[in-house]
This record gives sequence, structure tokens and C-alpha cells, in this order.
Amino acid sequence: MLKKIHLLLIKAFIRPFFVTFFIVMFILLMLFLFKYVDDLIGKGFEWYVILELMYYASAANVSMALPLSILLSSIMTFGTLGENYELVAIKSAGVSLQKAMTPLLVLIVGIAISSFLFSDYILPKANLKFGSLLWDITNKKLSFLIKPGVFNSSIPGYAIRVDKKGDDGTSLYNVIIYDHTSTNGIAKVILAKEGKMSSNDQYLFLKLKDGVRYEESGGRDNYSNPRQELTRMRFSETDQKFDISSFKMVRTDEQDFRNNTAMLNLKGLRKKGDSLRKDLDSINKFAAVNIGSYYKQNNYTKGYTRERTAARPIKGDLLKEIPKAQRLMALQAAEDNAGTILQTVASRTGDYDDKTRSIIRVDLEYQRKFTLAASCLLLFFIGAPLGAIIRKGGLGLPVVMAIVFFLLYHIIATVAEKSATTGSLRSFFGMWLAIFLLSPLGAFLTYKATVDSALFDVEYFRQFFVNLFKRKRKSL
Repeated sequence: MLKKIHLLLIKAFIRPFFVTFFIVMFILLMLFLFKYVDDLIGKGFEWYVILELMYYASAANVSMALPLSILLSSIMTFGTLGENYELVAIKSAGVSLQKAMTPLLVLIVGIAISSFLFSDYILPKANLKFGSLLWDITNKKLSFLIKPGVFNSSIPGYAIRVDKKGDDGTSLYNVIIYDHTSTNGIAKVILAKEGKMSSNDQYLFLKLKDGVRYEESGGRDNYSNPRQELTRMRFSETDQKFDISSFKMVRTDEQDFRNNTAMLNLKGLRKKGDSLRKDLDSINKFAAVNIGSYYKQNNYTKGYTRERTAARPIKGDLLKEIPKAQRLMALQAAEDNAGTILQTVASRTGDYDDKTRSIIRVDLEYQRKFTLAASCLLLFFIGAPLGAIIRKGGLGLPVVMAIVFFLLYHIIATVAEKSATTGSLRSFFGMWLAIFLLSPLGAFLTYKATVDSALFDVEYFRQFFVNLFKRKRKSL
């Protein structure tokens, strides 16, 4: 009997879990495409390059899609069971809600452990490939597209315009080419009635027909004959070649991005954090030694360097202790020392702030490896009892409740992480604050579901207000 109940719950959970997971992943990938559409469109990428980029980007979306899918599927599962009175039948058979949730809890623990292994081993590699590929895509120049009626200056040193293109996409009509590659700063102009376009990986070829080439140059003798010369050459057919090798995307070595924080596992993060802290200690020690050399107090008697005296306290104006003839020199020396100290501190402050921010990012990424697994457990303990309380299945109320609670979790987590990034909050609390705050909510909902509370039952509240108004009418 108990095994059949467990099998029923697992089957009821698996299907909506996978459906919601892939739906959320699809939505996040569409948002990703909208974000980088300007970098992807019009650059001549092959279809498999875009698919490869989306594949690596989907790995980064797991951290948001997986907890949301667990929350929504758990609400839908227990909401459907409650709506069909199957939870009532399970409880009437002597099986408590905690026992009924046991197989799903084991499944969620397995998913949480898998998510931790995923974030520690697979996600850094996916981020590495995604970061290097996105860098190559965003830094690739626009592919050469000749549009009718528009001057195109994508090729350095040239501006090309055509009135019309043929249906085949390679035939051109009324071609104008401005060549700015001349060293004298005067552009050469080529006009042609027709043209044919072809290209390879290195060059773009234009075969022009029935045209004129204009070239303006200075006079032969700039002193005696300063007039300029205009050369006009007619042609029936000519070829123009343009270098487009810079338009081809060259893949960057992935090793250049390997030390990025998001592309390291726990071992790499610990190693990078230790290195950054050592560098920070070196900066502090160097600053202390360098600045401390400007603050010295001589405690020896004049003429007897071996005889030391106790420091004499100075009260009142310090300048009065200095002879008048030496006061100006002492003030100038003090001002020079203060300026030198300010320059030393300013040069080290930027480096100190950069190292501090890098340490914070490493600590946040280190904690993120664990919070993904913890968020899966937390949202399950919110979603499962919530579904048992509302007793509504399908994609109506469960979706609304899931979005509300997930937004609550996501907003708290985002605000806390931003606060930790700026140094207002410790890195540990910045990543775990949302889980700490919502864990009592999960325990409260589990308790309410165990005692069959009508916390979110609309009919219960409707009947409550109806009875309340009846009592008021009777009292009147």
C-alpha cells in the first residue's frame, strides 16, 4: 500500500517537473537571445555557432530554472492530489503527509546533490566556453552587407552604395565606390552601371561593367603650376578586390578566460582567494612600511648618539618649539612629506579596492555552489505543503503562487547579493540570507499542511465573512 502511494507521488511529480523545467529554460533562452540579438544578427554566423552559444548559455540558466521548476511542480502535484481528494484518501489510510512526502524528499535531495556537482564541475566549464565564445562574437566586426540606397563603410577605407540588387543577391546596379585609401587624402570615385559580387574567406570581389573611374591629384609642379589634375578613365569591365579577412571570427584561446571567477570550481576558488588575500596583505605591509618611514621620532641627545632620553610631551603650538629661523624650512618639509604620503596612499588605494572586490566576488561564487542545492530543498518545503493547502491543480492558481514565492525568494537573494558585492554585508550572509529568512516560512507551511489548515482556501474565507455579516445583522 505504502509503495503504491510513493510510486503515485513520484509519477505525479516527475511529469510537471520536466515540463516546467524545459518551459522555464526556453523562456530564459529567449530572453538571452533578446539581450544579445544585436551581437548575433547581421554578422554572418553559421547556425551551429548560435546553437553552440545557446547550449552553453542554458547551463547558466539552470540556477534559476531548477528551483522554480521544483517549486511549481511540487505545488501542482500536491494541489492536484488535494483537489481530487487523493490526499484525503492517503491520510485516511493512516499515512501522514510527512510519510507521503518521503519519496519526493529523497528525490529532491538527489536533485540537490546533483545540482551541487553540476555547479562545481560542469558549470565552470560551460561558463568558460560560453565566455570565450561570447567574447569572439561580440568582438567580431559586422559582416559585409550591401544594402540598396545606403552607403556602407564596413570595409575600412571604402564607402560603397548601390541603387538596386538583383534577385540572386549578387547582381548590383548603379554602383558608386569611394576609395579613401590614397595617401594624399583625396578620394577616388568609381561609377559603374552593373556589377557582380563574389567572395571567399579572404577577399570580396566586385566585377564592374560599363563605368568610369575618377582620380584627382595635385599638379606636377606645385610651385609653378599649382593646378590640380583630374584623371578620368572609362572601362567596359574591371575588377575590384577588398580585404575582408578581419570579418572572419577567430576563436580565442579558452585558457585566457580560465582564471575568471565564474569559471572556477571550489578548489580553484580557494586557491584564487588565498592568492588575492596574500596580495592584499602585501599591499598593506608595503603601505605601512612606506608611510611609516615618514613618521620618525629621534630620542637621542645632541652630540651623544648612544645616550637615549625619554620622549618629551609637547603642549600648545608645535611651531613654538622650533626656532624661528628653521620654522619655514620645517613647514616646507612637512608639506612635502604630506604630499608624498597622499600620492603613495592614492596609488595604493585603487589596487586595494580592486583586490577587495575580487575577494568578495570569489567568496560569493564559492557560496553560490552550495546555495543552489539549498534553494532546491527550501522551495520544495514551501511548494509541497502550499499545494496541499490550496488544493488546486493545473496551471492556474499554482502558477500564480509559485511566481509570487519565487519572486520573493529571488528579490531577497538579489538584494542581499548586491549588498554583499558593495561590502555592506558579509559574503556568507549575502548568499544565504534568502534561505535563512524563508526557512521559517517553509516550516510554518509544513505545519499548516500537516494539521489540514485552510490557510489559502478561498471557500473557507468566503464562508467566514458570510457568517461574520450574519452575526452583525442579528446583533442589529
